[in-house]
Amino acid sequence: MARWVGENRPDLHFLCPQLPPSPAEAIALVESLTRDWPQDQGQVLMGSSLGGFYATVLSQRPAWAHSRAVLLNPAVDPARDLARHIGEHSCWQNPAEHFFFRAEFVDELRALKPAELQAPERLLAVIAKGDEVLDWREMQARYAQGPIHLLEGSDHGLSDFDDYLPQLCDFLRL
Repeated sequence: MARWVGENRPDLHFLCPQLPPSPAEAIALVESLTRDWPQDQGQVLMGSSLGGFYATVLSQRPAWAHSRAVLLNPAVDPARDLARHIGEHSCWQNPAEHFFFRAEFVDELRALKPAELQAPERLLAVIAKGDEVLDWREMQARYAQGPIHLLEGSDHGLSDFDDYLPQLCDFLRL
């Protein structure tokens, strides 16, 4: 996405920070980094897996109430799924870098989960039936009220992401 923005829309305010392991701190960081962004210029969100959950959370907040979001294989119930992963882990982007996922982060995830999605038509869920980490049927049920791009194959990391990028950018109006 960063490459596409650099090549096609260098005028955009683009942000893709390394988020802290604390969900509450991750949401607070994104909110603080975007607080001074122009509100009338079509802010958009995109997130994958846990990032898709975070994009969903943010999309339900007043500052993002009119924004569109693309959710790539979004985690539906990360509190449940990550409760069994307390401990030290290596970062997906850089395996040499480690972080510690603490038990209290599960409670933070529970506290963040929106109950009912407001304006689900603004949320495009891209769901791969070939996702080896998350259940595509659960994702489809969670985002059923909005547009869904259901992929017959692919994988959790959407290794074929570039194939869908034009559609995603159209939805985001980029």
